[in-house]
Amino acid sequence: MKAIRVREFGPPGVMKLEDVPEPKPDSGQVLVRVRAAGVNPVDAYIRTGTYAMKPALPYTPGSDAAGIMEGGGRVYVARLSGGTYAEYVACDAALVRPLPANVTFAQGAALGVPYLTAYRALFQKAGARAGETVLVHGASGGVGLAAVQFAVAAGLTVIGTAGTERGRELVRQQGGQHVLDHTVAGYIDAWAGRVDVIVEMLANVNLAKDLTVLAPRGRVVVVGSRGNIKINPRLAMARDSSIHGMALWNATLAELAEAQDAIAAGLANGSLRPVVGRELPLAEAAQAHDAVMQPGAYGKIVLVP
Repeated sequence: MKAIRVREFGPPGVMKLEDVPEPKPDSGQVLVRVRAAGVNPVDAYIRTGTYAMKPALPYTPGSDAAGIMEGGGRVYVARLSGGTYAEYVACDAALVRPLPANVTFAQGAALGVPYLTAYRALFQKAGARAGETVLVHGASGGVGLAAVQFAVAAGLTVIGTAGTERGRELVRQQGGQHVLDHTVAGYIDAWAGRVDVIVEMLANVNLAKDLTVLAPRGRVVVVGSRGNIKINPRLAMARDSSIHGMALWNATLAELAEAQDAIAAGLANGSLRPVVGRELPLAEAAQAHDAVMQPGAYGKIVLVP
């Protein structure tokens, strides 16, 4: 079969399309014929070799996919240990879920990491409740859109930010009640002291400002960061607020199962609608990694074997 292999850590060009043996499922695993594989920023971080998760070389990247399970059945998978940039992937049965007929394979590949991350950030880490106000930074990307959709469905007031008008319109279409341009100075100042939950995609840029807009007992969940930042802890002390870091691979099986059940319910009732911004051939994985790290995110990037 064809698969992307990484034999050394480095820039996107280290990813090469190779012929490799088809995986053999272990006990408790199923084989999935991949029809679409999702691309996440974390895939690019891991590829550099400087991220907390550092797989043994060589490896096949990718955590999200949708396809046909051996023996029949459309499914999507969230395989947090990698391997989905390939024509076939062996997955733990517990991480494989049915893909509804009204959801395309490309949309299915947009479900795993983004929607699990958004659910865990909002509800398992921040404890978001109906009636609260949530700020989603980078709301036009894969995780951001998932957070907007979950929050709207749960009865929260949603503030979403995006860096392009196209992205902002997408956030409005998904139900964001207040949509802001995060490239404008002071874009969030009017919300000082009024935000209960912040889903933070770029903490090294935004965290210091986040602390100024939190309401009393507000919570920030750091989903992404690309460097260091200086903050004033007194801002958190004065509001009794809290900062939560999260990485999806730290979730327990019970937490993942709860999130998967929430995704299934949202797909069934139409409140969750994955958005695919771009589809590329598997051989263009390097281009996909370049694109996923650029500003102006618009939905999910997927690779098609």
